[in-house]
Amino acid sequence: MENSRDKVAQLAEIAKAIEADNVTPHLKATATQLVFGTGNPDTDLMFVGEAPGKNEDLQGEPFVGAAGKFLNEMLASIGLERKDIYITNIVKYRPPDNRDPTPEEISEFVPYLKRQIAVIRPKLVIFLGRHSMSVFLPELRISQAHGKPVRKGGQVFLPLFHPAAALYNGGMRDTLMADFGLIPAILKKITSDTK
Repeated sequence: MENSRDKVAQLAEIAKAIEADNVTPHLKATATQLVFGTGNPDTDLMFVGEAPGKNEDLQGEPFVGAAGKFLNEMLASIGLERKDIYITNIVKYRPPDNRDPTPEEISEFVPYLKRQIAVIRPKLVIFLGRHSMSVFLPELRISQAHGKPVRKGGQVFLPLFHPAAALYNGGMRDTLMADFGLIPAILKKITSDTK
């Protein structure tokens, strides 16, 4: 079993590769910095969002704005903190004016995200929003798929609505909290299936 120091080093290599390979130079030119990902590389839970926003771009960490505060609240509701999980986005540079990342920008970053997943080897990859879900599960619609685990290629994925959606829609907040509450049971089932 590799230790977390190896994983930290491997993740740092992937971050360096993004810089060295000059991924999305037009995004890099307008961003403050690369927002790669943070958290526990030995976690069972990896969260994947879409792209950094203004606060993330300034602080260099995913989900630190209002949506991040709600994410922290949801984590607390299942007895977890940020240090217990790993969190990243598909696109690692902030798109100008917080626009949605384009399909081309997403596809440029996907190989690096797949490498992150391969290093961390989470039991469950949780998509925050339809953009991240559609990379791995393009056949699904988030309105139907949210809260339902999907096994594909040996990996279990859980699509959820984006926490930002709940900031503008109270009903969505309840849905997200309910979906989030399923995570411990899903994880338990995955763990018992792999024994």
